[in-house]
Amino acid sequence: MKLSKNFSLAELTKSQTATRMGLDNNPSEDEQENLRLLCERVLQPIRDHFNHTVTISSGYRNEILSNKIGSSSKSQHCKGEAADFEIFGTPNNEVSDWIKENLMFDQLILEFWIPGQPNSGWVHVSYKKEINSNRKEYLMAIKNPESGKVEYKPIMGLSTDRYVK
Repeated sequence: MKLSKNFSLAELTKSQTATRMGLDNNPSEDEQENLRLLCERVLQPIRDHFNHTVTISSGYRNEILSNKIGSSSKSQHCKGEAADFEIFGTPNNEVSDWIKENLMFDQLILEFWIPGQPNSGWVHVSYKKEINSNRKEYLMAIKNPESGKVEYKPIMGLSTDRYVK
């Protein structure tokens, strides 16, 4: 089933963990509609702009799968509203900055990106069908070296603004 020109339902629901554990990771009709909107309004415009494959590492995951991988059952991934991805050969911060400047989204997280290491981390983006409820929240996820916990810091402006001296 096609969700947009370049994205399929299979691509957004694929999970090696679900396959290994024999878990059903099929979204409901409402969740499929959320995935379609995410693809049409966010992922497809990214694909069209960068003219390169957008590789999804995590799309939809039901609550059981989410818990199995150590994520929250309240994650937007469980609603079909979020995807984690990369465009190999394009720095993740360039992709996330372009999204921030050009698209509507709920949450945009530059995850574990390290300045000077263009291939580090990945991009998380979410989209809600009620367009007025999209917060356009731009964050950076980093692991605190002392506590080992993940912290989310707001990015004001663009990611590169934080590191220009």
